[in-house]
This record gives sequence, C-alpha cells and structure tokens, in this order.
Amino acid sequence: MNIKEQIIKLLKSTERENIDNLIDYLETSDFFIAPASTKYHGAYEGGLAEHSLNVYNAIVYLYSNLKESEGFNIPKIDESNLIIIALLHDLCKVNTYQEGFRWSKDENQKWEKIPTYDKKPILSMGHAGKSIFIIQQFIKLTTNEAQAIFWHMGAYDISEYNTQNEMGNAFSNNLMAFLLHQADMMSTYILENEKYQ
Repeated sequence: MNIKEQIIKLLKSTERENIDNLIDYLETSDFFIAPASTKYHGAYEGGLAEHSLNVYNAIVYLYSNLKESEGFNIPKIDESNLIIIALLHDLCKVNTYQEGFRWSKDENQKWEKIPTYDKKPILSMGHAGKSIFIIQQFIKLTTNEAQAIFWHMGAYDISEYNTQNEMGNAFSNNLMAFLLHQADMMSTYILENEKYQ
C-alpha cells in the first residue's frame, strides 16, 4: 500500500462526519505531491504526505510506549484523535509551494543551479492556525485536537501572541499536544534527516 492509500485508509477509519469531503480536498489539492518544506525536511515531491505519515507513526510509537510504561497515569487517547492531528497538522502547506531554484557552490567551488521550492502562501494566517482553519472547513476538531495542532511547533512558534507559558500549560494539560510536538520533531530531525539514513 503506498503512502496515499495508507493516509486515506487511516482517515476513513476515523469515521468522522464529512471525512470523505476532507479526503476529496486532499486529493484535488497538491497534498500528496507537495514538499514538506522549501529546503529542509521533505523538500521533494511527495514530502508533505510522507512527513504526515511519519508523524503518525511516531506519535503512535510514543503513545504506545508511554501506555506500556509502569507507574504512569497516562490519559486514554482514541486512535482517531492521533490520526487526525498527525496526518493533518501541516495542512497549511497545501497549495503553498512552487518549484524554483537557488544557486550554490559545489565541492569544486563552482556555482550550480539547485532545484528547490519557493513558498507562496495563498492564505496568510500563520502555520498552525491556518491548518486548523482548513481542517474545520470539512470536519469538526475537538478542543484537544485543535490545541495539539496549534502547538505542534512547540517553542519554534514565534507568533507574537503566543507565550511559552501557554505552550507549557497546553503540554501539561493535553497529552496529545505534547505527543504531536514530539512526533513532529522526531520525524523532522531523525526520520527525515539524511544524516541518519
């Protein structure tokens, strides 16, 4: 089963009202072919879908290990919550990237043209806020899901209205928020890092 088929199967398994409309949106947008970033993790065709599935696998791994640990009172999280937040946390990146190039010196110090992506957002709403907005055009998020997606960047979110204190409160009170941030960082800096492959 390819990445697209896995993502669609997981989303359908949530049985959320209007999930088919959201899947139609993903299929008619560039979600399955878009990069995950301009030049960092997943900066290639299909990188966004691959990153989203990596985040899902990482969050399931993290949550499963926490549940199996002795001595912890871990809140129960339904798998459908993990599917929604992991697969859709970066929906803000849909229809945002265009192919471009940059100049870089090769090992012989000669300039070469490197293919890359340019970011051209259609809707300027910030990272996580835009993802939440797009998702809720199709399905209703729970409060904890919306909070998890909002804080998935953790301390990397430098919005002038966000505070580290609010992030700490979200992580302390909403295990999904903490797990999504950790899974996103694990996918970006470990699973998708060429140095580790």
